[in-house]
Amino acid sequence: MVDLATFFPTAASVPSSSGQGMLAPTALYEQVAERLRQQIFARELEPGSWIDELKLCAQWGISRTPMREALKVLAAEGLVTMKMRRGAYITEMSQDDVTQVYHLLALLESDAAAQVAAQADAAQRARLQELHAQLEAQVDHRDAFFATNEQFHMALLDIAGNRWAVQVVQDLRKMMKLNRHHSLLKQGRLEDSLAEHRTLMQALSAHDAEAARQTMQAHFRSGLEAAAG
Repeated sequence: MVDLATFFPTAASVPSSSGQGMLAPTALYEQVAERLRQQIFARELEPGSWIDELKLCAQWGISRTPMREALKVLAAEGLVTMKMRRGAYITEMSQDDVTQVYHLLALLESDAAAQVAAQADAAQRARLQELHAQLEAQVDHRDAFFATNEQFHMALLDIAGNRWAVQVVQDLRKMMKLNRHHSLLKQGRLEDSLAEHRTLMQALSAHDAEAARQTMQAHFRSGLEAAAG
């Protein structure tokens, strides 16, 4: 059995500087959920595969209780599917699932793009321009491009200011990562995506809300086509 702190360094309580008790650490099951989440996104746990709870508990030096609680969290997010008397499996995305996710993302993010075009201030536009510049520099580095692309889209939503949309999109983007044919994996898609971002930035700079909306919708249509595999 390994030292718990090796995988979950904040699992122990931390003394309070005020002397009035212990600060609540991040719950162990939340740390287990995040570790599983990252393994799913990294394809260390493939869609459709069974999660060997006992094996993982032994490897990580934890009991089954935090593992089961973590799996409930991931099931609520849609990343894990619980099957009666068979255990937990990594969720597989059907083509209908992919289509529906892209449809919802297009609706929410095109609305956000229109709001940003109409209302964003200079500092907010500069924030997006900085992220776009990173994308320009990372087009030949897929993993870095993936990460910055997600930061850009979430920054756009954050600037639009609808926290409910942010929450929904965060969950939907987790589901996107389950798709075996992620849109940015297709040959040439990074370059196409970057060109679409350039068009979006032009619409945002011109304060053209309708052009921003239409550009973002087209961006997701192209993404869906690539993600269809």
